[in-house]
Order: sequence, then structure tokens, then C-alpha cells
Amino acid sequence: MAKRVYEVWKGSNKFILGGRLIFGPDARSLIVTLLLIIVPVVIFCVFVARHLRHEFSPYNAGYAILVVAIVFTIYVLILLFLTSARDPGVIPRNSHPPEEEFRYDSSTSVEIGGRQTPSVQFPRTKEVMVNGIPVRVKYCDTCMLYRPPRCSHCSICNNCVERFDHHCPWVGQCIGLRNYRYFFMFVSSATLLCIYVFAMSAVYIKILMDDYQSTVWRAMKESPASVILMAYCFISLWFVAGLTGFHLYLIGTNQTTYENFRYRAENRINVYNLGCFHNFFEVFCTEVKPSKNNFRAFVQEEVPRPPLPSTREAEPEETGGDPRPKVEDDLEIGEDLLKISQRRNIEEIDEDIRSRGSNGPPHNTSEVDSVHSSDHRAPTIRSDTRHSSWGRRSGSWEIAPEVLANSNVTESRSYATPKESRQ
Repeated sequence: MAKRVYEVWKGSNKFILGGRLIFGPDARSLIVTLLLIIVPVVIFCVFVARHLRHEFSPYNAGYAILVVAIVFTIYVLILLFLTSARDPGVIPRNSHPPEEEFRYDSSTSVEIGGRQTPSVQFPRTKEVMVNGIPVRVKYCDTCMLYRPPRCSHCSICNNCVERFDHHCPWVGQCIGLRNYRYFFMFVSSATLLCIYVFAMSAVYIKILMDDYQSTVWRAMKESPASVILMAYCFISLWFVAGLTGFHLYLIGTNQTTYENFRYRAENRINVYNLGCFHNFFEVFCTEVKPSKNNFRAFVQEEVPRPPLPSTREAEPEETGGDPRPKVEDDLEIGEDLLKISQRRNIEEIDEDIRSRGSNGPPHNTSEVDSVHSSDHRAPTIRSDTRHSSWGRRSGSWEIAPEVLANSNVTESRSYATPKESRQ
């Protein structure tokens, strides 16, 4: 049964709903983030907003405080979902390196099987033009591709991500080209939610002070939940508000977090900076590019690729000849030489027998027959002598050493028969 892409995905991502949703390997941390948002809002609605419903009598405006808190929280959760549950811009891996970038260097050859084979030279970087300025891109050994500009390999998700910003453990996902907008909206909206809860809790403390005609300490004792929420929002604001301000700076200068931390000390020219207005327009007003991955598609079986060319395989192509006839011709020549050597041995034996004539004892012709029969069995050596000079530039026919060795062995056996006959 054919498998889908998400079932054989080589990255560290986690998929749910049949590959419709993609998360990072640390998606469990998303539960902590949800609790940090939902729990304070529930406390606010139960212990603060509920008491403020009737405090603003005209048009029951107190209900708006409760509704705004609920709706705004749902909005923040949707942004969190869009940030963490979608493809951040993963570039599909290659199943093999790009062959158009291979170069063969015969000066650094490697000896394999007694023969010199040129080593494959693969450029680790290459330059591409961005806004008229050359930018060096690197080759990724894991994904077997040259990373596009502003792309980086996330060691946590084990993927190359376009316009890689950083891997956020709070959302359990990489932040890249396709979810950076939602990430910033999530952080900035969380900042506004903290400010809203903090402000409404402070308003409730002020109302309690007016109702009881007491000090702030008495009001804080009447509503400890308001004090806890104010402290929580104050601490949270240091993180989310600081993060919002930092990313406002990055968007205004068209940088990523990765670029800012890595190249800050190098004083590089930012070739991606289009001006503050165009930088914000690029992030918030351009269409989000579709994903390059169809995780629900069925895996296509790849056609087996031929092995990389070597000098021994390339040389027959240069001469324009087919190596198979040459191999067969080498084998036939080796057998013919073997037969010729055997026939010469047989003729010498016959001459030796005739020269002795009646001077010697009668010889058993079975020995000669055995020699003749060996001539008929000679072709059996073909299975053991499948060697040739295939791939030699000189074009001369050479016999494999094993063929000549077998012929020598046959000659020694042929010469042994008259000695035995003399005995």
C-alpha cells in the first residue's frame, strides 16, 4: 500500500489529522503556552470582569469588558494556532545531490580496485544575485540542496526553512517565511491582552476603593485575584512587549533574528532592506506563498538512478565504441590462442612418436586421445576468463593474465604426457 509524504517524512516534525497539521518536535510545549494564556483569562472573567458588568450602567457597558476579554483571547489563540500548526516554509529535500554541480578532479584520484578513479569535487558554496548584489549561499548536506538566500537549516526540526527567523519553543514550531506574520501578530496581540487585563484589574481595584472608602491595601484584600493578575501581566509584559519591540525593529530594517545575531558584528550590507515602509508592506500586505510540500500526497517511487560516471566508463563513450563487442572479441582471441598452443603441443607429440617409430615400445593412444579431448574441453575456460582491456585508450587488444595463465597450465599438462609415456 502506498504511503503518504507525511508518513515517510525525514524531518523531526509531528503530524496530526492525516498530515493536515504540522508541528515541531517540541509541540508539547504548546500546552504550556495555552495554559499561560487561558488560565489568567478565566480568572479575570470569573473574579474581575463578572463584577464589572453592572458598574457601568449606561447601555450595560460592563458586559463589553467581559465580551472583549473572551473575543480577544480567542483571537490570540487563533493566531497561535496559525503560527504553530502550519508549514513555516520548509524546503523539500532532494533524494540525491544536484549532479550539475559535480566536478571531477583527476589530480586527486582515489585508488579503487587497483585502478585510479577521480575524486568528486563538490562546491560547498555558490553565489546568487540579490538586488544586484552577489550573495553566497551554502550547500546543506542533510537536505542535499543549495539553500536559497535567507534560508537556514533548523537543527531542532531538521529541515531547511525559507527566511528562517528562529525556532520558538513557546509555539513549538520554526518561524519562517510562511508564519512570521502570524507569529508577530500573536506576540503583539498577547501584549495587548496583557495590557487589557492589567488595566481592567486596576480599574476594579479603584472601584473597590471608592465603594468601601478605603485605602488600596483594603481593596487589594477584597480582590486578591486582581492583584495576582496585575503581577502576572506586569511580569509577562517584560517578555512579550520586549519581543514585540524587537521584532518591530527587525521588520523595519528587514532582518531576521538569525541574521541579526549572526552577522551583527560583521557590519554586512543588508541587501534585503527596501526602506521602512516597503519592509512593513512586505511582511503584512503581501500574499503568503503556498507551501512547497503536499504532505498528504502519495509517495512516488523514484526511478533508480545510474551510478556516477567514472573514467573507465567515460572513455568508451569518448571513442564512440560499444564495450560489449570488445569484451567478446578479447575472449574469442584468448580461446583461439589457447587452441593454437594446444594444437602445437599435439603436433610435437605426434612427431616424437613417429621419430621413435619401432625403436620404442608401443604407446597407448589413449594418452594422445586425452590430449585431443582436452582440446574439445578448452571452451569451458571461457567462464573463468571474463576479463578484458575494456576502457584502454591505446585501442590495442590485450589478453587478460588469467587467460595466458590457463594456457600455460594447459601446456605443462600437455608436455607431461610424453614423459609419462617414456616411463
